[in-house]
Amino acid sequence: MTNDMTKGKILPILIQFTIPLVLGNLLQLTYNAVDSIIVGQHVGKDALAAVGTSNPLLTLIILFVQGICLGAGILVGTLYGAKDYRMLQREVSTAMISGVAFSLLLTAVSLAAAPALLGILQVDAAIRPEAAAYLRILMCGLVFNFIYNFFASTLRAMGDSRSPLFFLGISAVINIVGDLIFVVVFSMGTVGCAVSTVLSEALSCLLCWAYIRRRIPILNLGRQWFVFDKKLLWEIVQYGFVSALQQSTVQLGKLGIQGIVNTMGVTATAAFTAINRVDDYAYIPEQNIGHAMTSVMAQNRGAGENGRVRTAFGAGMFIELVYGAVLGVFLLLFANPVMRLFTKDAATILLGEQYLHLIAWMYVVPAVTNGIQGYFRGMGDLKITLWSSLINMGARVLACIWLVFGCGMGITALPWAYLAGWGAMMAYEMPFLVRRVKR
Repeated sequence: MTNDMTKGKILPILIQFTIPLVLGNLLQLTYNAVDSIIVGQHVGKDALAAVGTSNPLLTLIILFVQGICLGAGILVGTLYGAKDYRMLQREVSTAMISGVAFSLLLTAVSLAAAPALLGILQVDAAIRPEAAAYLRILMCGLVFNFIYNFFASTLRAMGDSRSPLFFLGISAVINIVGDLIFVVVFSMGTVGCAVSTVLSEALSCLLCWAYIRRRIPILNLGRQWFVFDKKLLWEIVQYGFVSALQQSTVQLGKLGIQGIVNTMGVTATAAFTAINRVDDYAYIPEQNIGHAMTSVMAQNRGAGENGRVRTAFGAGMFIELVYGAVLGVFLLLFANPVMRLFTKDAATILLGEQYLHLIAWMYVVPAVTNGIQGYFRGMGDLKITLWSSLINMGARVLACIWLVFGCGMGITALPWAYLAGWGAMMAYEMPFLVRRVKR
């Protein structure tokens, strides 16, 4: 159910709100990782590489759509905190209509351009047809992905982070069962993984829709779902598009890194696929803590509770730092068994271990940057988050090019390149943060 976060102690509210966010994304990552694990164990290294090389491109598209949802959610949170329910309903219907139309358009473009896009990424010719088929099938479920993420962002902005977790949990179970049936039983390979994912996304979308109709009176719009407010659209576009650009910028940097890794051969590509999954598990909770900070601060900003905004920022940064330290210790101790979840190939495991032993020392840095990002989003200042992400990714890719091609460091160059990006990001953000907190 919805929750007014403008009252009560901040730290318990933030923790209670963050836990379902983290669990939800871990579930999502789990069924994504299951795709890689099942394909790697039951189909082979080439299939694992095909899934890995198409995933960054797919993630770029999905993150763009999710960025739109996140931006719209900030507006919902502010309006909900201000108790302006009529405007909230018009904002929700307008965002839904425009988002569905945009998702369908993006699907059509991606279906046509999939082989060319994989070619730009320097995907090995031997696995390119398989990667293109995987990507195209998953793109057919993009509209389901948007609808679920829009409903989830709206519910979270209104203080409900538990319901999206429940629906995602059901979807994850369906996806894992589907992977086992289509890949292991029917031997459908990467195509089976893609079909299973689309079916699970459609289910989570339907469950969310049914729940909102029955349990959330504010969002039970009926015919009002067809209300389209052109004036509100511009405000949604400003928030949503900037947020989408920021999310996409991060993934564009990953695509640049993927292209560099692809020049190292199929073994390095397979190792990068596995460590990307591990990185996702590492970063997503940090991002979720930042998103929770955004939701709490947006509601309190809408209600004019500036003191609670500052308290939420401090509490969120404390949680971020504790998580980053615990995560680093875990991966230092368990890098080898983590890599063995994804592959039996000794060379692939060795490359993955080398990467994880380095990055484990650095995870506390993105914990700080995600907390700062959550603060600026909550304050409605998305331009700073966009520019800081651009600087991060630009510095990261440039450092990677130099360290890989200039210094010949191979896959161990990646953690150092990431650190360079995070450092540049913090150098840009800190002066703005200090001035805003003082003011």
